[in-house]
Amino acid sequence: MSILAINAGSSSLRLSLFVQTENSLKQLASVHYKGIDSADLSLLGNFISPVEAAGITLVVHRVVHGGTRLVTPCRIDATVEAEIKRLIPLAPLHNPSALEWIQLARRLLGEHVSQVAVFDTAFYQSLPEVATIYAMPRELCREHGIRRYGFHGIAHRAMLNRWGEVRPDVRGGGRVISIQLGSGCSITAIDHGVPVDTSMGFSPLEGLLMATRSGDVDPAVIMFLQRQEGMNVEDVERLLNTQSGLLGVSDESSDMQVLLDSGSPDAELAVSLYCYRVRKYIGAYLSVLGGADAILFGGGVGENSAKIRMKILQDMQWLGVSLDLFRNDNVTGKELCISAADSQTDVWVMPVDEARVMALDAVAIMNNVEGLP
Repeated sequence: MSILAINAGSSSLRLSLFVQTENSLKQLASVHYKGIDSADLSLLGNFISPVEAAGITLVVHRVVHGGTRLVTPCRIDATVEAEIKRLIPLAPLHNPSALEWIQLARRLLGEHVSQVAVFDTAFYQSLPEVATIYAMPRELCREHGIRRYGFHGIAHRAMLNRWGEVRPDVRGGGRVISIQLGSGCSITAIDHGVPVDTSMGFSPLEGLLMATRSGDVDPAVIMFLQRQEGMNVEDVERLLNTQSGLLGVSDESSDMQVLLDSGSPDAELAVSLYCYRVRKYIGAYLSVLGGADAILFGGGVGENSAKIRMKILQDMQWLGVSLDLFRNDNVTGKELCISAADSQTDVWVMPVDEARVMALDAVAIMNNVEGLP
């Protein structure tokens, strides 16, 4: 079985190709494209050319928003597509892209090739009520589906799965704080395999400061700008999603490495605010969990920036979190425990393999479907 994994973001695309052998899943190829804002038939065709279209037997898609109905990986049919489309108002930057790639894959590979959807929100479908509701009129929230959904679930699940493999001695995975730091950023508190809180909420805009997203902001700021600057909904959406975050604070770049190398006061402030927000959430989640057995760093920044990891966790010894500075400084993009020997909490760099999680989910779904009477 050859499996094509399609992970489409609002402006990027990751493609991976796997082959299932008798006992394992082997990755044949992967690529990451940036600046991709629409489905591209030739791009997809060129990627799968080594195995030819006829060799693809299964396609799996990351879909950002599954709402309250699509809470497990599932085979894509007309009903699933209709629900993904219905949820576009809740994820206007992401679900349309997923639909485009689903339709493009069908056009390229044919109706006979099964497609599976894996949802970012699904990992958080069992969050406790206190972590999902907003302090707004309940009937209004029910009518419009206003609640905290959580996102980046596939990435956090990938880190959690790998943590369970490297520390099988920790019963049920223990208490874990997983941190995904890339263009988008999020942090999740997990209690023995079950997420109990996460930073992203109704949309991927809530929570940590990100590359171009503001993260947490007082909603009164929005109303103020609408009155004072005459901004409409689209203006505010663009401001908070594409002109804020690291880019907005630094007025220089959304790239973390550029800001770390810059030395300008505004760049330093942007980096400090980025790390400060993560520290605040770690403190909150240590309180929610009653401590942590592990803190896991994933994502492009989390996996590759020793300076950011150090700045986030420095002087946390009183909380039982101590870094091994040598190990931290000498790991980039690979898996390694970076906590000191006397740290009460393990700290790991965990490269995030969303594509493998998606592919394994797809195989499991199809095996179950084929096994039904």
